[in-house]
Amino acid sequence: MTLNDIRRTLFAAGIEDAAWEARLLAAHFTGFSDARLFTMGNEELTAEGLEDAVRRRCSREPLQYILGSWDFMGLTFAVSPDCLIPRPDTETLVEAALHTLPPRARIADLCTGSGCIGIALAHYRPDITVTAVEIVPSTAAIARENAARLDVADRFTVLEADVTGDVFSTDTKFDCITANPPYIALDEMETLAPELSFEPRCALTDEGDGLSVIRGVIRCAERTLKPEGILLMEFGASQAEAVLAIAGEYGFCGTILRDAGGNDRVLQAKRAGVL
Repeated sequence: MTLNDIRRTLFAAGIEDAAWEARLLAAHFTGFSDARLFTMGNEELTAEGLEDAVRRRCSREPLQYILGSWDFMGLTFAVSPDCLIPRPDTETLVEAALHTLPPRARIADLCTGSGCIGIALAHYRPDITVTAVEIVPSTAAIARENAARLDVADRFTVLEADVTGDVFSTDTKFDCITANPPYIALDEMETLAPELSFEPRCALTDEGDGLSVIRGVIRCAERTLKPEGILLMEFGASQAEAVLAIAGEYGFCGTILRDAGGNDRVLQAKRAGVL
């Protein structure tokens, strides 16, 4: 199988960025640099696992799961079908947090998944500590693995709990709560790209209107944020009005941040009356 064969095969399977993905797969399994692969378009590539990887990608299994890792905020995270794939949209939340966190901040990262939000914050802000919350044990294990890989395990603790319940005691207070909860409504699930069928369903949808876990996150923030604490939460592009309304029910005044694609993406909120 040549690089050109891989590209054509992926393209025929409906992979939009077939040429780019062909190079990533070839580089991963052969160990060749991108510069070397550029000159090898019609040369046979013999590497264990490469043809199987191409077949998996043609079945629309996400490239990230096949490679076993993916970059987020300039860091490489281990990923598997037990966790949601880190996405550029979520970097909007992390960048906002990095601009607003006070010195030595305590953060609660809810629905942590791979840990990408909390770990990125801990990496770029060595003065902060993060308590991450994840309901699925196998997913929590990935977050712990990533914290160890990226040398922040001493400041990144994972609790296995449901964020819609009372996760923290009433005397536990945080400077910031971050979250990327499942927010896709049930009736939208069938409209999604086939790759998302490989991602953990519980990380994508609440099996309802897409707002129940969002409400749980905001309720948790109401109970556990310090008076001047900040809530940063990702949501779906069409949910801004509903999210602002829920935040208002719990005494928060929020603004909406847009991602790089210009879509409403992140709620940034504080208690009403706090500048």
